[in-house]
Amino acid sequence: MTNHIALFEPLMPANTGNIARTCAGTNTKLHLIRPLGFSTDDAHMKRAGLDYWDKVDITYHDDLDDFLQSIPDENYLYLITKFSDKTYSDQDFSDTSKDHYFLFGKETTGLPEKFMRENPEKCLRIPMSNNIRALNLANTCALVIYEAVRQQNFEGLELEHHYEHDKLD
Repeated sequence: MTNHIALFEPLMPANTGNIARTCAGTNTKLHLIRPLGFSTDDAHMKRAGLDYWDKVDITYHDDLDDFLQSIPDENYLYLITKFSDKTYSDQDFSDTSKDHYFLFGKETTGLPEKFMRENPEKCLRIPMSNNIRALNLANTCALVIYEAVRQQNFEGLELEHHYEHDKLD
């Protein structure tokens, strides 16, 4: 079982870099759906991911259809949007026999409206107040992926920190 984060036409390199770092920390595969609003060599993106880029499994897709064709079972595709009655924490992600795919929209416009209307059963939202239009994309990805790995009992993740330089004497 693997979790996957897919970014539909991401625009901001810092968000993508932070999301890549979250992917490295959770053993999550990252999918970037073109067109991208930046070069993957962008210094801001590299800085946001720090030295974790070699730990991230990234797949590039030419468009949304290309990404959708790569998913073996669309029953495990989740569209993260503010236009849903079902919250992400109400969804069951515990089936570790299947890969789970979390698709996030572009920072400015989200996912294509037509696509979401055609797939309302796949839509999940994060509750928030009306004080803002949307949460930051990188924060949204972190919330959702950590809910998934929590439900999966943090399978494959270290529950204790084992770095020598972090130990207290």
